[in-house]
Amino acid sequence: MLSEISDWFWQERLWFPEGLGWADLEDRDGRVYAKARDLWVALPIALVFLIIRQIFERIVATPLASLLGVKDTVRLKAPHNPTLESYYCNITKTPNQSSVASLCKKTGYSERQVQRWFRRRRNQDRPSLLKKFREASWRFTFYLLAFIAGLAALIDVSTTLLPSQYWYYMIELGFYGSLLFSVASDVKRKDFKEQIVHHVATILLISFSWCVNYIRCGTLIMLVHDSSDYLLESAKMFNYAGWRNACNYIFIVFAAVFIVTRLVIFPFWIIYCTWVYPVTIYEPFFGYYFFNGLLMTLQCLHIFWAVLIIRIAIRFLMDDDRSDKDETDESEEEEEEEAGAKKHMKKNGPVQNGHAVHNNNHSKRK
Repeated sequence: MLSEISDWFWQERLWFPEGLGWADLEDRDGRVYAKARDLWVALPIALVFLIIRQIFERIVATPLASLLGVKDTVRLKAPHNPTLESYYCNITKTPNQSSVASLCKKTGYSERQVQRWFRRRRNQDRPSLLKKFREASWRFTFYLLAFIAGLAALIDVSTTLLPSQYWYYMIELGFYGSLLFSVASDVKRKDFKEQIVHHVATILLISFSWCVNYIRCGTLIMLVHDSSDYLLESAKMFNYAGWRNACNYIFIVFAAVFIVTRLVIFPFWIIYCTWVYPVTIYEPFFGYYFFNGLLMTLQCLHIFWAVLIIRIAIRFLMDDDRSDKDETDESEEEEEEEAGAKKHMKKNGPVQNGHAVHNNNHSKRK
């Protein structure tokens, strides 16, 4: 049965224009072509990347974070409460006013205590600055090296598959595979769903372009993406380190490179060459629509991200406060409450759950 599915999936009329087939991609006369079976190599490479990443984050990223002054805010833990914990995990992390009132009756807490508990519990789940910095530094290192490797891979215009192109493809595919494997444990951002779509579309594009020998086109697509990604990750690193001016300048450069590569070069050069030019030679076929459909999916994501990037860039240029709760690690409200509690304790003695313990041994109910 698997053999029948494989034969149906790889039938030539799906992936090639009329008159061409897999036989045209067989090695001959010293020319070597990509093989679909080569893609299996990307799986162990993805696993190796996961291991290398753990080593890199501990040995390189953590000392670098300390050198740049990345500091984590000490967060207060929410006291153990099965009722609130169950509500937090199973219903919502941000209860409305009526829900807070209901929880007050069930736990004996005041509204302020319930709200404080949920705020502290949410803070516990938020990733630390160190974790964000280590992730950004890992991606920065890979994207920078991949960009340099992509430039080198495009220099040679040989018509045969070169070892450098082979390894460039496999390493890129393995890296995006590792991102897909680790997405559950990585910092979850607002564009989490878009990131998943991006990773899947990228993996499919790399795999498909390899199978049908669109090597130079695939290399150019990966190069265009890597050209701006390392700038974004470096801006994040400086942001987490508190180097605001360096972060702002790098982000402006990133925004310019992103717009030129993703909104100009990608659609008007690459997609034009894959969408318009081929139909002047061959009749459209399934592989043609499949490949360009993936490219259009990426382009839609590019437009989505470009809108967000332009908004942030405008705030930079207007010297606006660009604090983003998803990109910073602020706990000012918690710190203010604790400062107030300590001040209150100095005046009135010990406190319990934010309320003074009275000298007559009658304390506010929890």
